[in-house]
Amino acid sequence: MNAAEFAWWFWPLALFAACFVIGMVAVPAGIGGGTLFVPIVGSFFPFHLDFVRGAGLLAALASALSAAPMLLRGGLGSLRLALPLALLASVGSIVGAYVGLELPANLVQTLLGVTVLGIVALMLLTDSSRAAPPRREDALGRWLGLAGSFHDHAAGREVAWEARRTLPALALFGGIGVLGGLFGIGAGWANVPALNLFMGLPLKIAAGTSALVLAMASSSAAWIYLDQGAVLPMIAVPTVAGMMLGARVGVRLLMVLHGAVIHRLVVGVLLFAGLRALLRGTGLWH
Repeated sequence: MNAAEFAWWFWPLALFAACFVIGMVAVPAGIGGGTLFVPIVGSFFPFHLDFVRGAGLLAALASALSAAPMLLRGGLGSLRLALPLALLASVGSIVGAYVGLELPANLVQTLLGVTVLGIVALMLLTDSSRAAPPRREDALGRWLGLAGSFHDHAAGREVAWEARRTLPALALFGGIGVLGGLFGIGAGWANVPALNLFMGLPLKIAAGTSALVLAMASSSAAWIYLDQGAVLPMIAVPTVAGMMLGARVGVRLLMVLHGAVIHRLVVGVLLFAGLRALLRGTGLWH
């Protein structure tokens, strides 16, 4: 069925409903709303990819800002840990946003498909490693005080955590920021594996802190897309509204659900969306 056969108001309403579901799922998975938003909306909605990427950064920002206060109150996110990582990620996202707006849409779509399929591999690796054993913190992490504890409601116990490899992690988050700004998907898809696998943090702390990093880093790239006229209100408004409402539900799911349940759902959706984006970018699927 052709997109022109629907009334103009159908697509904003459909977008709001889709973003509510995306926001609800993205927070427990710790990947940010933009990670699901761009490949899904870019593949199934009749919008130009530049507008989708601009709205995708606002989507990541909205879901992160909506979830951040509840994550901090629940002890599932560390502001002390998020601040230095977000600083490097913000700089990288600005660079990525300028590069992404200069590239042709087909090339970005192809690169997005490849990246999303890489995200699936990273999430599978993260899912299988969610019970990583604790390790000693490094000197920089100790100096910055990157350690703490939280109450895991699903497991019914207090869990202690401490960061490691802090210095190389700062460089890693700068690179992650570049990719997030380039594709307009935020960087939660890479934040969580980096925090969990590279820095040795429990998966729930990784997911919660990822949302705090997104709240700070996504805003930097979003301003670039806004300044270049790549933010369309008809797309951005239902996206932000749906994402913020869904994210509040998602925080409650994060507190009570095991991460594996949400991960399986997100991996399945991303696998399909990544393949579709790759095929559309290469002209094999219109």
